[in-house]
Amino acid sequence: MTIPVLIGATFLVFTIMHFAPGDPARIILGAGASEEALEAMRDQLGINDSFILRYGRFMLNLMKGDLGTSYRNGQPVTGLILGRLGNTLYLAISGILFAIIVGIPVGIISAIKQYSTLDNVTMFITLFVTAMPTFWLALILVIVFSVNLGWFPASGMAKGFPGFLVSLVLPTLTLGCGFAALIARTTRSSVLDVVRQEYIDLARAKGLPERTVIWKHMMKNALIPIITVIGLNFGVLLGGSVLTESIFSWPGVGRFVVESISFKDTPAILGCVVTLAILFTLVNLIVDLLYAFLDPRIKSQYRTSRGDN
Repeated sequence: MTIPVLIGATFLVFTIMHFAPGDPARIILGAGASEEALEAMRDQLGINDSFILRYGRFMLNLMKGDLGTSYRNGQPVTGLILGRLGNTLYLAISGILFAIIVGIPVGIISAIKQYSTLDNVTMFITLFVTAMPTFWLALILVIVFSVNLGWFPASGMAKGFPGFLVSLVLPTLTLGCGFAALIARTTRSSVLDVVRQEYIDLARAKGLPERTVIWKHMMKNALIPIITVIGLNFGVLLGGSVLTESIFSWPGVGRFVVESISFKDTPAILGCVVTLAILFTLVNLIVDLLYAFLDPRIKSQYRTSRGDN
C-alpha cells in the first residue's frame, strides 16, 4: 500500500467519523452532563476545531509516529493497539494455517480426481462454505461445539496453555473455513493448469513416484497463484477479524475498532486503520519476495529490467 493510498484511507475514515452522528463528549460524560462541562470536554478533545485543522494535526502526529490519544480513556492509541495486536495476529495466523493445511491438500486431491464423485462433492462443499455468512457459521459452531457438546468456550480468550488453544478453536474455524474453501478451489485450478504440461508427463514416463511428481514438479509451479491468494486475503482475514472478534469477545484490534466506533473515538479508529494498512503492506512485500524464491525467472526478469548483468 503506497503512501497516497494510506492518506486516502485515513482521510475517508476521518471524514466519515467527522460527519457521523454522535457527540464523544456526551458519550464520555453521560446524558446528564451540563452544557458547560460538555463544551469544556469538547475543547479538551479538540472537537471544536475545524475539520481541516483536526485532520492536519492527525497527519502531522502520524509522521512523528504518534497515533494520538483515545477519547474514551485518555491513553495513547499506540499502546492500546499494541496491547491487542498480538491477539489479532494469533487469530489471523491460526486462521491462515488452518486454511492452508485443509485447503491445499483438498485442492490437490480434487484436481487429481477431476470429474470424479469426490471432486464434485468437494467443489460443492467449498462453494457452499465460501458463500456461508461468517456470523451464521459462528452461530452454528457455538450451538454445536459449545452449547450442545461443551467442548469449547463460546467466548473470551483464556490465558495459559492449553486453555488459550482451546479458546482459539472456534474463532479459528469461523475465520478460516471460508478461506480454506477459497484456497482449495484456487489450488485445484492451478494444479489442473500444471498437470497438463509436457514435463509432468515426462516425469511420470521416467518412472518417478507419484508423490515426487506432485510435490517436486507439479506443486512448485502451481504455488504462485496459491501464494497470491494467501497474501491478498491475509488483509481480508485481518479485516474479517472485526466481526469474528466481536462475536467471540476476542480481545483484539477488531473488537477494539467496534468499541471505538460506539464511542466515536476517532483517534483510536484511525490508529487501527493505519496499523492494519501497514500489516497488509508488509504481507504483500513478503509475497513478492516469495515469488522470486519460488520462480527464479521472476528474479531474472527483475534484474533484466534494471539492466543488471
